[in-house]
Amino acid sequence: MSPKPQTKRKTRVNMEPKFTAWKGPVRVAAVQFDMGAVSSFAEFAQRCEFFVKSAADYQTDFVLFPELLTNPLLALVQESRPTQSARRLTEFTPAYVETFTRFATQYHINIIAGSHLTVEENRLYNVAYLFRRDGSVAQQKKIHITPSEKKAWGVEPGKLIEVFDTDRGRIALVICYDIEFPELTRIAVAKGANLLFVPFNTDLRSGYLRVRYCAQARCVENNVYCVLSGACGNLPQVIGADIHYAQSCILTPSDIPFARDGIAAEATANSETMIVHDVDLGLTESTRTNGSVRTWVDRRKDVYRVTYLSDGKAQQV
Repeated sequence: MSPKPQTKRKTRVNMEPKFTAWKGPVRVAAVQFDMGAVSSFAEFAQRCEFFVKSAADYQTDFVLFPELLTNPLLALVQESRPTQSARRLTEFTPAYVETFTRFATQYHINIIAGSHLTVEENRLYNVAYLFRRDGSVAQQKKIHITPSEKKAWGVEPGKLIEVFDTDRGRIALVICYDIEFPELTRIAVAKGANLLFVPFNTDLRSGYLRVRYCAQARCVENNVYCVLSGACGNLPQVIGADIHYAQSCILTPSDIPFARDGIAAEATANSETMIVHDVDLGLTESTRTNGSVRTWVDRRKDVYRVTYLSDGKAQQV
């Protein structure tokens, strides 16, 4: 079953609107989404809207969904080979973009709608989408691709870590496996990110803990918050996306002004739910230079540096 043709709507993709710097409190929500199969795109959208509306009712500034959020739609486009099914998910891209753009503006909330397998120039990418409440849209391609993504679906890697302006500060979308590479987050923070959103999708507890432990380390190393959203439930007969394990959470740096154990909030493991918490971007900015330790300020750039490419030019942080 294929999605119904959608009326094309002009959407501003990766066009950066201008916002004033935000240094105050930000209310964030992370959805732990059950990946059960759906019978139509409309059913999928209805399930997502429930959480968007719930987050808006709590007056949150951001709501985060898990990586590979649209995978329940794979049941509607099953082919003989998983690679073919994965590529057919891109048929839902117009409806996905139109739907979440409408949710963001209707409910006046910034939505990170997990990630969605998207074909661009005949290449399959794992793309996270930011839907701002002003109607603009931005994308972040996953940069590090797991062996299972390559084998099951043929996903290819992106090449650039983006930092996005919003009305509540500069953010980065660090997709699952990407959080396990400390250089990437360091580059994002050097570009101005002060809040990291980590949509993830893991099958076993061991995989989940890799993501969580690394996210906690990134909080300490860079004095930032990490918001993690994962998937639970099962997708029988969908190769590469059959079982899930998650305990979504909001993590903080480890210092006196922050939450005990560096955990601001966490969900019950493997239950569909949503967590909400306020984070203070002014606090992370002040403790970066005046905290018990200064892991950002005290970097030894005379001894080591991270080099990355931006617009074809080498940059160092």
